[in-house]
Amino acid sequence: MTTPNPPVQPDKARRHPVVLEEQAQRAADLQLRIADRITAFAGSMNFVYIHVALFTIWMLFAESKPWPTLTLAVSLEAIFLSTFVMIGQNRQAAFQQAKADHDFTEQELELKTNTELTREIDRLTTELHSRLLDKPARQQS
Repeated sequence: MTTPNPPVQPDKARRHPVVLEEQAQRAADLQLRIADRITAFAGSMNFVYIHVALFTIWMLFAESKPWPTLTLAVSLEAIFLSTFVMIGQNRQAAFQQAKADHDFTEQELELKTNTELTREIDRLTTELHSRLLDKPARQQS
């Protein structure tokens, strides 16, 4: 019985250059690191569990009529969390554009290289063909 191979983790040498550049930019900016952490936490189940616990405690023990204050708190939280979601979407859009620009540049370079190689192969083939066809004619004379 064979055991399946564990998934291979990509190393930095195999990552897309735009990904590496984006990671470096994000690591260098304190505000972006904070936004990333908040977004990561707000998108986790721990965030949900903590809110369920806090809201339950608040409604049952902290206030006799929690609805106006709770509504205000939840609305303010929604405003801030939606801002972090928008920051993440803007960041993702910028990343996708940078990646698309990089890929386009690389593909254009590859196309140019392939075109040059194809022309050189054609030139060499034509030269080889003419030498082979001219050689028997010279030998017969």
